[in-house]
Amino acid sequence: MKNKSSRVHLAALPLALLAAFPSHAQTETVALLKETVVTATRVETRTDALLSDVVVIEADTLERSTGRTLSEVLSRSAGLQMSANGGLGKQSGLFVRGTESRHVLLLVDGVRYGSSTAGSASLDNIPLGMVERIEVLKGPASALYGSDAVGGVVQVFTKQGSKGFHPNASVTLGSFGHRAATGGLSGGTDTLTYALNFGTVREDGFSATNPNVAFGGYNPDNDGFDQDSVSGSLRWAFAPSWSTNVHFTQADGTSQYDQGLGDFNVRTDTTTRIAGWGLERKWSANSRTQLKLARSEDRSTSFTAFDTGQFDTAQTQTTLQHDLNTAAGNVIVGLESIREEVSGTQSYAVNSRTTRAVFAGLHGQSGAHFWQANLRRDSNSQFGDATTGFASYGYQITPHWRPHVAYGTSFKMPSFNTLYYVSPFFNGNPTTQPERGKNSEVGLTYSRGLHEVKLTRFDNRVRGFITTQPVVLNVPRARMEGWSLGYTGAAGNWTWNANLELLDARNEANQLKLQRRADETLTLALDHQRGAWTWGGSLLAVSDRFNNAANTEPLPGFATLDLYAAYQLRKDWSLNLRLNNLADKVYETARGYNQPGRAAYLTLDWKPKR
Repeated sequence: MKNKSSRVHLAALPLALLAAFPSHAQTETVALLKETVVTATRVETRTDALLSDVVVIEADTLERSTGRTLSEVLSRSAGLQMSANGGLGKQSGLFVRGTESRHVLLLVDGVRYGSSTAGSASLDNIPLGMVERIEVLKGPASALYGSDAVGGVVQVFTKQGSKGFHPNASVTLGSFGHRAATGGLSGGTDTLTYALNFGTVREDGFSATNPNVAFGGYNPDNDGFDQDSVSGSLRWAFAPSWSTNVHFTQADGTSQYDQGLGDFNVRTDTTTRIAGWGLERKWSANSRTQLKLARSEDRSTSFTAFDTGQFDTAQTQTTLQHDLNTAAGNVIVGLESIREEVSGTQSYAVNSRTTRAVFAGLHGQSGAHFWQANLRRDSNSQFGDATTGFASYGYQITPHWRPHVAYGTSFKMPSFNTLYYVSPFFNGNPTTQPERGKNSEVGLTYSRGLHEVKLTRFDNRVRGFITTQPVVLNVPRARMEGWSLGYTGAAGNWTWNANLELLDARNEANQLKLQRRADETLTLALDHQRGAWTWGGSLLAVSDRFNNAANTEPLPGFATLDLYAAYQLRKDWSLNLRLNNLADKVYETARGYNQPGRAAYLTLDWKPKR
């Protein structure tokens, strides 16, 4: 347990770091090109008009990233903490500002995707080759999206079409028997755009476990991963002010894992299926109505030497939203319906539930003043009503300095497994109640030219926190508080970013640390471009943690260094080399489960340019 002096030190360090930055950076002739995001407000908004902490990972960053999975990309590029039960395709989790994996809402092209049985986002089968862009919203977002968004939202956007004709293809070979290929085409006209993409991955892998794994599951064989994926989209402006679109993504993966010594092929087959249809009417330049119908499916079947277990989730989502730009800011109002259905080999006392919601929001600015407010009312067939809100205010005190304050509430419904699942190692509790969160935030942003520094103090308190160790129950309170400090900058042909998070996440009933959360996490990245060459590196440093809720199993800290280099062979061809974990560091993010050692990956990419 931290004493008072250590808490003061934790609070003072980010302020000292911020003071270390020069009061006025080198003047740049080119200002930061501010991106447009939708996750933080549900409508297109420039990042310089936002008060929320949003990280955007664009396609070129994804191509350079040494992360092989969505979880790895987010931990390296967005400053999130992660845990993984082995290598590619294995079960993983994300911790946003110290909250649980179940507190992260995953959206794919605006569609909720995850497992209602496990109760968390399904990250492990998302095909990175289909991804065009990722937005990460840190902080509570239940007032925007309802249950699950206690800690934040990750939204994945798949590749879409644009005017012209744009084919592409790539081939990758690498360590652990890794081979992958992607291909696709996109294009269109002023009224019709399309995209179709394919991908395949094969990896022999390495042993997912080591002798420290619980319940004697260690087997030193290689645990591979296979995946085939396809995605597509079509958008048609069929009449003045009217447009419609359809999109789909499907990935079928097979991941091997360990269950003790033996010749039986222990594996999990997973299917990710997401599809949506939308209709949009623009009434004027300042008014728009959107109707969206979508469905996502997460299907998982595990084959062991003893039995076969199947867990299937289907979520059907209907959203009607109207946006209106007014003198007070951008107003949104909407209705939403979400139906969850679960099935499989496990018998659940309740196997479906429906949530109907109404929401409204306002965000805007006037002179030096910035504001955002959201309110949402969810009515769930199983747990009744929940009202959540969010409000933030910022003031531009100088052209370069802007402080802000924010407050938001959130909730998370128990998963079907938490309520009803029974096994030799787990017993669900049907009396489990939803978690309720209250989050406060204070931040300060400094921006000048191509440099931006953002310091945030966050404090998230969750009442009725759900724990599964040693049994499933609601504990009175958990608290996740800390500081985050981010810096992005550029000069000449150099770009860089740094993120530091100082965290204190604990169960307030017994003052024990929440499992697998590090008190300190640091990411650094540096990129350089010169002629046909682009190269760079990134560092991830994580302090020690505890693997279990009882804080009796320590996980040592670690640091990994990754490098990459890309060379433009010809106008349409490029070669990309990635070197991961250069020092071959042996480390774990979950006790008993291995993480990859030193690895190299070479990609040949073809993208015709006009």
